[in-house]
Formats: sequence, structure tokens, C-alpha cells
Amino acid sequence: MLDYINLASIPAFLLIFVRVTAFFVTLPIFSYRNVPTQHKIGFSFFLAAMLFFTVDIPIILPNGTFILLLLKEALVGIFIGLMAYIILAAIQIAGGFIDFQMGFAIANVIDPQTGAQSPLIGQYLYTFTLLFILSVNGHHLMIDGVFYSYEFISMQDWLPIGEEGFAAFVIDSFNRMFIIAFLMATPVVGCLFLVDVALGIIARTVPQLNVFVVGLPLKIFVALVVLFISMGIYMMLAKTLFETMLTTMRNFMQLLGGA
Repeated sequence: MLDYINLASIPAFLLIFVRVTAFFVTLPIFSYRNVPTQHKIGFSFFLAAMLFFTVDIPIILPNGTFILLLLKEALVGIFIGLMAYIILAAIQIAGGFIDFQMGFAIANVIDPQTGAQSPLIGQYLYTFTLLFILSVNGHHLMIDGVFYSYEFISMQDWLPIGEEGFAAFVIDSFNRMFIIAFLMATPVVGCLFLVDVALGIIARTVPQLNVFVVGLPLKIFVALVVLFISMGIYMMLAKTLFETMLTTMRNFMQLLGGA
């Protein structure tokens, strides 16, 4: 057994374990608070053990730069998982747009997955999106991203964080996230804008009618009806959002690997 396990490769296993664990710190679904920390660490250990016998690992001797390599592996996992989380956050942004028009912006709820406040409609759409990702085995594709990261980013390469392309890619990902959020919120926000125009016309023609009393329940009713009608469109956008997330992860790994 000792002959099969080379003790000189233990530092390389530590580098793999650090990258995999850092992935699960920010990666959607795996990083949520309702997943116990013991399970995250245990799953990271067994996944790192499988990668240890699968990936072509160079012999890495611990020296003065080994701590920097550990820090680099942690940054790789955190950055790639964070890019996936940023793209998926478009649903929360779209929900915030819708809640602001509906009058639900003051009634945020605590997201049990992240522990942060989130809009009501955003949490509603986010739950459907997570169920869609799980139904198409999207979590398996995320784990594949952990494996294929070693094809793009070697354990001995340094990260091009200071280069111009790195910042440009992050900014472009933010832009793409806000565009998808705007597209998801457009049907409801557009209909509520028409409701506001109609209420403004009614307020001018029928001054006796209190539009503030009538407007809030009317806007809530219209928004819920439009959400029900356009749920198929949201599922198509969720599919596009998931594909964008995987593409962004792959392109970001290529960028970090210098490809």
C-alpha cells in the first residue's frame, strides 16, 4: 500500500483538495448553508481523492513557493465558483425589478440558502431555476467543471490577474448577467408600466377615485397573472442562463490558464 501511494505526491493532493474545497465555497447549490459543512468537506476530500488518481499530477516539493501555490489554488476555486454564482444571480436581480414595480420591495425575505435578504419574486423564480438545474443534472456538470479545470489551469501556473483581459472578462460577465435579468423582468415590468399609465389616466378623468388604494392590489393581481402566463418563457430563459453559466465558467478557466 505504501509503495502504491507515493508520499512525495502528498503536497499535490493538498493542492487538489484546496482547489476542490474552494470550488464548493462559492459554487451554486453546493455552497448553500443548508448543506452541512461536514458534508462539504467530506465530499471535497473524496472528490479530491478521485482526482488525485485521475489527473496527471507533477511532483511538487514543498518549498518557499508552496504556500503561494496553495493560495493560488484557493483563488482558482473561489473565482470560478463566484463567476457561476454571479451569472445565476441574474434571477435575483430580475426579481428585484419585479418586486419594485409590484410594491413588494419592502417585503424582502431571508434566503435560507445564503442567509441574505432576497426579493419575494426573486426567491420564487430562483427556486424554480434550482429545481430546473437539478432536474437536468446541472450539478453533475458543475462537478465536471472541477475536473476539467485541470485541463486549462495547471497546478504550477500562476494566475494572470493583473492582465487587462481578466478585468474585461469580469465586466463583460456582469453586463451579460444584467441583460439576462432585464429580459426576465421585461414581461412583468412592461405590463405594470401599462397599468401605471392606465391608473394615471383614470386619476385625471375620475378624480373621485383613489388610485393609491386601487392601484396596489391591481398591480399585484396583474403581476401574478403575467407571471403565471409567462412561466414557460422564464423556463426558457433559465435554460439559457444555465448554458451561459457553464460557458462563462469554461471561458474563465481558459482565461486563467492563459489559453
